[in-house]
Amino acid sequence: MTGNQQGAFHNGIYRNRFQSFGYGEAAVSQKLQKAWSDLFYGDDNIRFYYSASSDMGYILDTGNNDVRTEGMSYGMMMAVQMDKQEEFDKLWTFAKTYMQHTEGRYKHYFAWHCRPDGTVISQGPAPDGEEFFAMALFFASHRWGDRAEPFDYSRQAKIILRACLHQGEDGEGDPMWDPETKLIKFIPESPFSDPSYHLPHFYELFALWADEEDRPFWKEAAAASRAYLQTVCHPVTGLSPEYANYDGTPAPVQPHGDYRHFYSDAYRVAANIALDWEWFRADPWQVRQSSRIQHFFRGIDVSDYRRYTIDGKAFDEPSLHPIGLLATNAMASMAAEGDNAEFFVRLFWNTPLRDGGRRYYDNCLYFFSLLGLSGNYRIYHPGAQSQ
Repeated sequence: MTGNQQGAFHNGIYRNRFQSFGYGEAAVSQKLQKAWSDLFYGDDNIRFYYSASSDMGYILDTGNNDVRTEGMSYGMMMAVQMDKQEEFDKLWTFAKTYMQHTEGRYKHYFAWHCRPDGTVISQGPAPDGEEFFAMALFFASHRWGDRAEPFDYSRQAKIILRACLHQGEDGEGDPMWDPETKLIKFIPESPFSDPSYHLPHFYELFALWADEEDRPFWKEAAAASRAYLQTVCHPVTGLSPEYANYDGTPAPVQPHGDYRHFYSDAYRVAANIALDWEWFRADPWQVRQSSRIQHFFRGIDVSDYRRYTIDGKAFDEPSLHPIGLLATNAMASMAAEGDNAEFFVRLFWNTPLRDGGRRYYDNCLYFFSLLGLSGNYRIYHPGAQSQ
């Protein structure tokens, strides 16, 4: 491939989709900067970042009043993309101090949620946090350079990834990736996956920067996840379930709920596929899939977003995070083709951040969409700080 047929990993070109649809560079930059300011330092009905002490901060799940590895690792990714090292280090210090296990079956994993004072609520980890922590730490190392522990970012990333693959080899614990299928698990003990956890664009980079002996696994994991996503996304609607078996079929009903349908977790799949396309251009199916899900939602008003079966039947239950779903539908425009790509970008541009109690998840997805569509969700390679 040549020119823009290659992904940004190869040619360094990150497309500004807002500009391609007529929005000026200054307006785009202002919108991104304002969103950062609002989410980290804005009014209490908008922000989700809070200081815990002079050297620690956290992202609050405002709907549940807790702190999650999802939000902490997302916040670190936002900070490194925005070149905000102070906030990055405060988030990392909180996560390292209160959430990362130092012994036992979960050693080097992170307790998936705790209270704002750092008290752990659940010991178990959620693998989407670990993969975002590791990727954000690698980017921090490449953008700012490693410092003394715990800010030896690249070493910390490798410790996390080593645990993700090798936990349990000494007889205690379980890995976060299934060794046979190379697919990420929902939790280390589960025999199924969460499609929204699949980040082949991250695994491609782990295959370059993780422990050398594990790099072949990460390369295989990238290919396995790309193939897996084709099995979980419906061939007509593009919708995927929240949890799915390793063969791509929806996972059975769980003790904590029914996750066979397209609902909150699943919104992230469209965003992940689009970013993988922007970075690597490895799978042309991603263009068709992105266009497919936009086609499904084109005729549905955001206020009427609901829970859906993966073949598109709507439930009476409304979406808990409609702005988040809009954001991921818009982020699909990084890969989608046709009129719907412009439609969703414009609709997203004209939609503000969510306020109120349920804003956390919506606004995480909103900010990632802003980064992606503006060409600012970037790969930071080794040596980036000297460029």
